[in-house]
Amino acid sequence: MKDPRLLTDDALANGVAVRLERLLGLFRRLSPPHELSLTATSVLATLERSGPGRLTVLAAREGVTQPAMTQLISRLEEADLAAREPDPADGRVVLVRMTATGRAMLARRREIRAGRLAVMLAALTPDDRAALAAALPAMDALASAVPGDETLAAARPLS
Repeated sequence: MKDPRLLTDDALANGVAVRLERLLGLFRRLSPPHELSLTATSVLATLERSGPGRLTVLAAREGVTQPAMTQLISRLEEADLAAREPDPADGRVVLVRMTATGRAMLARRREIRAGRLAVMLAALTPDDRAALAAALPAMDALASAVPGDETLAAARPLS
């Protein structure tokens, strides 16, 4: 493979996009079946990381409509994985928070995926495992980057 430091931004973006698609498929296969959707899991992970949040913010972050997020939160509430509460700063606003049950379920799902992934990682070469370990900070940085409207507007249209 070509030295990654020599890739153009477009080539790097394409390479990362292709690998993310493949990793998303792997992530689905590693996840316990018949429990939560990837969107529900992502919402719980966001609540765990960021604390209670507004429905509108969660919907925008997940790329779904507010009515779809309202339905999802209702299902999470029925399963005791999330709860709605008034915003202490503005009683007119409702915040969604993760429950202890939601936190435990998310931890259990991660443990199952990590166990399955550990078996796959053990089959890799030491160099590949070292490369994955070295990439963890960059993966965190990429996942933490929040594209603004200008980033999304600059994106090439799907056609």
